[in-house]
Amino acid sequence: MTQRLIVKTALSAAILATLAGCATTTENNWEADKTYKLTVLHTNDHHGRFWENQYGEYGMAARKTLIDQLRTEIKADGGSVLLLSGGDINTGVPESDLQDAEPDFKGMSKIGYDAMALGNHEFDNPLDVLMKQKEWANFPMLSANIYDKKTGKRMFQPYQMFEKQGLKIAVIGLTTEDTQKIGNPEFIGGIDFRDPKEEAKKLIAELHQTEKPDLIFAVTHMGHYENGNRGVNAPGDVALARYLNEGDLDMIVGGHSQEPVCMEAPNVIKKNFQPSDECKPDIQNGTHIVQAYEWGKYVGRADFEFRNGELNMVSYDLIPVNLKKKIKVDGESKRVFIEDEIAKDQEMVEFLRPFQEKGQDQLNVKIAETNGKLEGDRNIVRFEQTNLGRLIATSHMTRAKADFAVMNSGGVRDSIDAGDVTYKEVLTVQPFGNIVTYVDMSGKEVLDYLNVVATKPVDSGAYAQFAGISMTVANGKVSDVKIDGKALDMDKTYRFTVPSFNAAGGDGYPKVSTHPGYVNTGFVDAEVLKDYLEANSPVDVNKFAPKGEIVYK
Repeated sequence: MTQRLIVKTALSAAILATLAGCATTTENNWEADKTYKLTVLHTNDHHGRFWENQYGEYGMAARKTLIDQLRTEIKADGGSVLLLSGGDINTGVPESDLQDAEPDFKGMSKIGYDAMALGNHEFDNPLDVLMKQKEWANFPMLSANIYDKKTGKRMFQPYQMFEKQGLKIAVIGLTTEDTQKIGNPEFIGGIDFRDPKEEAKKLIAELHQTEKPDLIFAVTHMGHYENGNRGVNAPGDVALARYLNEGDLDMIVGGHSQEPVCMEAPNVIKKNFQPSDECKPDIQNGTHIVQAYEWGKYVGRADFEFRNGELNMVSYDLIPVNLKKKIKVDGESKRVFIEDEIAKDQEMVEFLRPFQEKGQDQLNVKIAETNGKLEGDRNIVRFEQTNLGRLIATSHMTRAKADFAVMNSGGVRDSIDAGDVTYKEVLTVQPFGNIVTYVDMSGKEVLDYLNVVATKPVDSGAYAQFAGISMTVANGKVSDVKIDGKALDMDKTYRFTVPSFNAAGGDGYPKVSTHPGYVNTGFVDAEVLKDYLEANSPVDVNKFAPKGEIVYK
């Protein structure tokens, strides 16, 4: 580890950058002409990955070993450490989801996180679950821009002060305002997600008056977005840094866009970053921006020196946590560690093991088999119709005896590989516990609905998958709509299904939960998918392959 970081430090000379310190007061505890060493370690978008994957990659036990080693090394070198998370601890792995992420939050507490940003997926559950998670965490969950609509007051701690060797460091939390759109409306109806840029500017001014920090960091769940090009998403970290005065923020530790933020040139991200590559973080308006991809695959390490009110980043590294690569050995494919294996902390293993084993008998039962892959990869299902999107929609349509079905691609969280299918895989694909709902509408109402839903842009969870319907989408309108092969009749009544999340207005879909023809079936989506797969096993994936039913021009 030490040798690796020496190499990285030498390589990082090119990214040496001076940041104007945030201290504007003469009241400080640091000594003139003394160099202070500070290291920020960070992860983000954990999404339930408390246990290593099937190949022995990442997992919180190895992460604890790594972070313990780094702390020891940094302390021996006279430095101090802050460990931060960019949020989204919830949602993604059945063993975690079924237990409200208890192993994840308690595991983070054992690792010693100092603070985290609240992510949008922290609101996938009722608020009482989030309050329970706050109790499990022995570190603050920060967000300055989340307000109670009734009281007009902040619902969560906006910042946390830390003192490291006399340096006063403020860490503020910010959450994407898109949570209002992509969060479950049933759980967040009373919450106001305000503009994080404005809240940050206001809070930074307050901090200078009250806390008088030497440094201000933000831990955010807003997304990076290269050169501020955010598409349909709410503004992210680049927009935040540019909105503030230069040097207002020393560093942004981000999340949400789930990427390694490693730059090739100003405003140009490195597209093909690989584990062990050198990583040069983004810098915008005097603010360093970092993000460590997802799932605890990496621990980000930013080493700073503070001297006479100025902060310099002397090195940056994304340290892979037991990631592997495929190589050929005697003509056979084999996975090997990319860097030296990090031993798992045994106390953490024994703490997490009961959570991992809980429910395994139920999760790993074979429920069906398929003759090919059911495509649910994020970079495909959010761009085009896929066989898995159509199968899920078909399962909902069948259960509700509906004429057609609408399924948001953001609710499809993974693919199902060829072969045996387990209940665990179903829960991985559909982890949110949405309810299958249906609504009866006239053909004219259906057309109005489709003109909103079918025109949602690609590269967003709002992009819709369909079953039982065909249409052409062009210039923001739909035409040539056919249901069960017959032209849409404006006066006829049709029934269609839509997840409860979208029925309540999630993803910007028209709210239909108050429509006179609306019914909440009470059937959880994953259970409906499980039953459909069981009933239709062996599943012929070609039966659900798109055949040009939805035409985009």
